[in-house]
Amino acid sequence: MTTTHLPVPVDQLAAWCIRWLGCPPADILFTAGHLSTVVGARLSDGRRVVVKARLLPASRVAACTGVQRSLAGAGFPCPLPVAGPRPLGPLTATAETYLPGGQILPAGKDLTAVSARALARLITLTPPADTVAGLDPPPPWAWPRHDHQALWPDPDDSDADLNAHPGPQWLDDLAHRIRERLRGLTLPPVVGHIDWEAQNLRWTDDGQLHAAHDWDSLTAQPEPVIAGLAAAVHTATGAPATEASTTQAAAFLTTYQQARSRHFTAEETQIAWAAGLWVRAFNAKKDTLHPNATTALDRLATEAPQRLRLAAA
Repeated sequence: MTTTHLPVPVDQLAAWCIRWLGCPPADILFTAGHLSTVVGARLSDGRRVVVKARLLPASRVAACTGVQRSLAGAGFPCPLPVAGPRPLGPLTATAETYLPGGQILPAGKDLTAVSARALARLITLTPPADTVAGLDPPPPWAWPRHDHQALWPDPDDSDADLNAHPGPQWLDDLAHRIRERLRGLTLPPVVGHIDWEAQNLRWTDDGQLHAAHDWDSLTAQPEPVIAGLAAAVHTATGAPATEASTTQAAAFLTTYQQARSRHFTAEETQIAWAAGLWVRAFNAKKDTLHPNATTALDRLATEAPQRLRLAAA
């Protein structure tokens, strides 16, 4: 078994696989990770799995894994969980089937349209929110109504304090206005994926969803919030300045509602725009920690006035 550059100790990974999957890894297919440590492995019995380990609470991982398993069982294109959550050293680990292939952008298809329809199908299939415990709190980029006293929640990918880096003033003011706009929101929640970016989806050659990934990014939020978050970032490939334009976000929301056979009220539409503006603002605020990485900040500065109007904020 190849052991170079494994993000987790090879002996711990092997012991975890033996205990929870019944046999050790024979080969490492790939290693990756950002907020999670991800290892693709071929087991000694020939199965190919992906082991994910993260610092999230086991209760949250269990809730996300349960929803993922339910969706896979209902035929939604996502990897099937096969083990965990179980401890892997200080981390919480799961294993799922390896589902390779697909492409990040659907050839010959409108990404906005197919992405919106795929999210609508997911929301149709997720279990009722009141049957899923453990999804709170949401990740900070999807939590404008966070319960911290400070304006900004802690970032998801560093130990920095965003509130210790004041400004630019227009961005802090924008975040305050979004939070005020969404304060007291009482719409019923649904369970949904709140990191619905292009980089987390893979498509077949004929434009069908091949696989959706990143199932730690589940939460229970009002449906306009989930749709609005996705509308804002569904084009993001991981490269700078690939978030959705205002026109693309509007088209996403229109197609999503059509696919769900429902029509957002004026209030719900404003909530969707406010939620999408929050994730854009949060990413831009994190840019302020890195003076040479201001792409998200600069782009949002030009779009913020129109998005604020659409959010009635």
